[in-house]
Amino acid sequence: MGLFRFSQFRLGIRAGSIITIAILTLALSYIPIEAEGLPAEKLTACFIYIGPVMDYGWSYGHDRGRQYVDNKFPWLETIAVEQVPEGECLRYIDRLVEEGCKVIFTTSFGYMDPTIEAAKKYPDVIFFHCSGYKRAKNVGTYFAEFYQLYYLNGLMAGALTKTNKVGYVGAHPIPEVIRHINAFALGVKEVNPNAKVYVKWIYAWYDPTKAKEAAEALIAEGCDVIAFTEDSPTVIEVCQDHYRKGEPIYTFSHYSPMLNYGPDVVVSGQLVHWEKIYEDILAKVYLGIYNTTNLENVDYWWMLREGAVELGADYGLPVNPKFIRVLNSTFVEDPLLGRVSVYQLIFIRLKQMSEEVPTFDPFTGPIYDQEGSLRVRPGERLGHDPLWTMDWFVDNVVGSPKG
Repeated sequence: MGLFRFSQFRLGIRAGSIITIAILTLALSYIPIEAEGLPAEKLTACFIYIGPVMDYGWSYGHDRGRQYVDNKFPWLETIAVEQVPEGECLRYIDRLVEEGCKVIFTTSFGYMDPTIEAAKKYPDVIFFHCSGYKRAKNVGTYFAEFYQLYYLNGLMAGALTKTNKVGYVGAHPIPEVIRHINAFALGVKEVNPNAKVYVKWIYAWYDPTKAKEAAEALIAEGCDVIAFTEDSPTVIEVCQDHYRKGEPIYTFSHYSPMLNYGPDVVVSGQLVHWEKIYEDILAKVYLGIYNTTNLENVDYWWMLREGAVELGADYGLPVNPKFIRVLNSTFVEDPLLGRVSVYQLIFIRLKQMSEEVPTFDPFTGPIYDQEGSLRVRPGERLGHDPLWTMDWFVDNVVGSPKG
């Protein structure tokens, strides 16, 4: 592997924004797309993060992906800017373009409109926006989708709850989070039809204080398993603290491995491999497959099949061994599989959803919403568009999808 070094400097736009450039000083001969006739100049790719790189969640996962491609491609330089408020995104893009960025990844839903505006202003720059739905000639979209994993974690939550109250700390009431809550709730219901999923919104992607308050409130209401969408390990720390006090509250890793923060309470989780997407995008940009005129229909929505996500409390650890016994001793009746343990069901479903053509999907009808209306007909499977615009909760969720 080639040698590389990092140098840090500040753009001067906003105090405390760390910019990291990785300069590879030795060509890596093993890179598969190295070939005679390819451009010799460096490609500069820039990444804008909503949270701190060390949040151990969303931004940490993106930066892990950035470091991977930065290390792999000798023709690549990267710049990463952390803790950029959504209202300041365009200002940062302006400066990054001045710094020579040819590809800019904006990695938060709230960056969507500023990204589209910037694309009009800079038609010679390639943009990729994460988790949004607006595209243009020079703007593609991408996302590593977790709903399959939330469903699997829901199976575990349904088996573990003793109170039949499962909690969920939600960041924002947007389709992405609603979809994940619903998938989680469907898993809970499959194992435990009597259990409910209670949602508390915190209206922030990264706010450890609000996350702690919401988790404590859910526990006070009787929830003994909690999932979350918030970019820190705070909820896990809360659950581990309750465990130490003799009150087991179980939870899941989110985006990045968080087992170390709660070795007694982290059951499994949803882990991301952004490097899979970044590698594919940047290789195609470098080869000229993607350019500033042909991105309008480029939308990555990668899941288990593509290797963009992984089930696990940690990498390579799908289920914390502490919980295997109880999951193996809890059984469900499935119309096709017959009587199987929850532990068996997890891995059967994981395999089915990882196939080239998945033979199972959590959003297969009949599915009813909170008002009792049939949302997905028997045998019907929801596709990309209704999942991407989801604004309703399934019938075992307590809380409002409107916030």
